[in-house]
Amino acid sequence: MSTGTLCSRIVATASGIESVRLAADRMTEHDVGTLVVLDGTADGRPIGVLTDRDITVRVTAEGRNPAETTIAEIMSTPVHSVGEYTSVEEALARMARVGVRRLVVTGDNGQLVGIFSLDDALDFLARHVTAIGQLLVRQQPKILT
Repeated sequence: MSTGTLCSRIVATASGIESVRLAADRMTEHDVGTLVVLDGTADGRPIGVLTDRDITVRVTAEGRNPAETTIAEIMSTPVHSVGEYTSVEEALARMARVGVRRLVVTGDNGQLVGIFSLDDALDFLARHVTAIGQLLVRQQPKILT
């Protein structure tokens, strides 16, 4: 199974020149905690990731003005990414290695395809464990009394 198959393909994005205030509004509007920051080219290549934690730690905790602080000033870099054909196992190993819960998924030309999260992997595993459990219940021998 590949990350491209499991990832969320609808991704909220932002530009590095936008204010953190605008980013927070977008997160609220789309009910997400992460924005992928794109470089502004036609291909839209990822250059950073902005999380609600970045805003809390780098803006709120430091007393900065979110209307005057740009996304580029506080976004997380480098972008940790995988290709859309990367296996789930390899993606999870990368997450563990770099200590992140999300990876940007890119296409052959480096353009944004989606975002693969630990939750995506857990949902996949939960569905399979449930199916295995149902199979085991059906396979139990019937005891007649």
